[in-house]
Amino acid sequence: MEVILIKDVDKIGRAGSVVQVKEGFARNFLFPHKLARPATPESLKKLEQEKQARSAQSARLKEESELIRQRLSAVSLTIPALICGEEEKLYGSIQAHDVAEALKAEGLSIDKGMIDLAEPIKALGIYEIPVKLHPEVVAKVKLWVVKK
Repeated sequence: MEVILIKDVDKIGRAGSVVQVKEGFARNFLFPHKLARPATPESLKKLEQEKQARSAQSARLKEESELIRQRLSAVSLTIPALICGEEEKLYGSIQAHDVAEALKAEGLSIDKGMIDLAEPIKALGIYEIPVKLHPEVVAKVKLWVVKK
């Protein structure tokens, strides 16, 4: 029996895919748990329309992300920080939320989850911070950490 998966099912397939399963498995497990629906011509047509709508929305989001990437590439942030000792190490560290606040002060509303800091910044200097706007679009923001 062919079914359209509504949600991801382990070892069967991902949401939105059409898969072949045994009729008993579909009737006794997939349908009652709202994990799948029968693959009728109407539901297949609806699935195709949903895929086209999703791809159009994804293309629009990617285009918007490209515009934001261009704006972010032109931005240079400066964050003043206290230093500890003469080695120019920071007292504390600069994390993703600090960068997000600095971007907000520049007029760009970026979620801290999009800022991809491998580890907190703990020294003065110039850094390039990657900002993941879309799965295919990553912007680089120049960050200057200076002595307060």
